[in-house]
Amino acid sequence: MSQPSLLVFEGATVLRDVISESMLRHGFEVTHVFEKAVLTRLLRDRQADLVILGQSGVDPGNILELAQDIRQFCRTIPLLLITSHSSEELAIAALRAGINEYIKHPFGLDELVDAVRRCLSQTIGEPPLPLAGTGGIIGESAPMREMRARLAKMASTDSNVLVTGETGTGKELVAELLHRSSRRRQKPFLTINCAAIPDSLVESELFGYEKGAFTGAQSRKEGKLKAADGGTVFLDEIGDMSGYGQAKILRMIEAKEVQRLGREGGISVDVRFIAATNQDLEQLVRQEKFRRDLFFRINVARIHIPPLRERKEDLLLLVDYYIRYFNSRFGLNVRRLSDEALDCFFAHDWPGNIRELKNLLEAIFVDLPSGDVSTAQLPPHFSRGCAETKPAPPDERERLLSALSATNWNKSKAADKLQWSRMTLYRKMARYNISRAS
Repeated sequence: MSQPSLLVFEGATVLRDVISESMLRHGFEVTHVFEKAVLTRLLRDRQADLVILGQSGVDPGNILELAQDIRQFCRTIPLLLITSHSSEELAIAALRAGINEYIKHPFGLDELVDAVRRCLSQTIGEPPLPLAGTGGIIGESAPMREMRARLAKMASTDSNVLVTGETGTGKELVAELLHRSSRRRQKPFLTINCAAIPDSLVESELFGYEKGAFTGAQSRKEGKLKAADGGTVFLDEIGDMSGYGQAKILRMIEAKEVQRLGREGGISVDVRFIAATNQDLEQLVRQEKFRRDLFFRINVARIHIPPLRERKEDLLLLVDYYIRYFNSRFGLNVRRLSDEALDCFFAHDWPGNIRELKNLLEAIFVDLPSGDVSTAQLPPHFSRGCAETKPAPPDERERLLSALSATNWNKSKAADKLQWSRMTLYRKMARYNISRAS
C-alpha cells in the first residue's frame, strides 16, 4: 500500500524544509510545487492525497483564491492552510474557500502531523459505508476522538479485535482502518458475512477442498482463509453465525491452521481476526446462543462505535463531507443545507446512523437541487417526521457561548475546553451565528 502523498505549496524555504522533514519522517510522500499551473495539473491528474497551502510571503487573499480555484475542479481533496495570521475573519473566510483545516505558524511538529492526519481522515472517496471516505473516520466529538486514539493503539498490536455498534455505524470501515494501519497492511483484507454462509458450505468456502473431495469438485479450491494468509479476516455480524460455523472458526483460531476437505493434515494460516456485531454477545453467551470459548478468543481487544444520536456535534462535518462527495459524484454544486433543514437534521434521532444519513442526502441529490437545500427539498417521510418533532434545545449553542465567555473569547482555549478542533469551533460559530458582539 502506497503512503499518502502531499503537495506542498509554500514559498519560504525554511518552512518548506521543516514541513518536508517532518512529513517524510512520519511516512508521507512530499512533493513541492512552486507554480499554480503545476499544482493544478497534478491535482487534475489525481497525483496527491492532500495539499498544504502556505501563506509565507503571499497575500492571504491570493491563497484563499487559490483554494477556491482548486475547489472548482477538485471538490474532494483535503486542503490544509498554514498561516502566520490567525483571526475569526480568516477562519470563516477559509471555511468558505473550502479549507479543511488550518494551523498557525510557528507550530509544533506534532501539531502539524495531527492536522495532516485529521485532514486525511476527511479524504473523499467512495465511502465503504458509512462513516467516512477512504482515509479515515469523520468526527471531532469527544467519543470519536477517544475511539480514534484506541484504534491507533490497537493497530500497533496483532491481537484479535471485537468491534461493536449499531447497524450503520461503520464497523467494516473501522476494521479496514485497523488493517491499513497494521503491519499486515501489505497483505489481503478479507470480509466474511457470517450470516450468509450456510452450514453446508462453511468448510468448502472457508477452508477449501481438494480435487475429487466430493461430487462436483473438479479442481482444487483454495479457501477464503488461506487466501487471506498474512492479512486480516473481518468476520462481519459474527453474532449471526450458526453454532456449526462458530465451532469451525474456533478450531481454526486455536490451531492456526485450516483443514482443506479431502486433504490429510492441516495447512498453516496466519491471519488476524476482527469480528463485528450489533448484538449483545455477552447476553447471547448467557443464553447459550454463542460459544463462550469463541467469545473469549475474539474479545481480546474491543472497540465500540457510538451511534450518531450520541455525537450530533459531528453532524455538520458529516453533512459537509457527503455534500462534497455527492457534488463530485453527480456533478452538482450544492452549497449547504439551510438553517431550517439543519434544524430537522439535529432534531432527528438517526436510528439508521451514518448509513441513514448518507442515503437521505443521496435521495436529496437525486432530485437535482442546487444552491442551498431547503426543508421543501427534504424527502416527504423525513420532513413529516421533522414537523412532528420538537426542536432540540439549543444546549450546544449555550455550551459554545459559555466556553467562549469562560476563556475570554480565546478560540483555541475554547476549542480545547469543548474538545473540538478549531475549525469545528468556527463551523459551529458560523452555524449558530455567533460573533464577539453576540
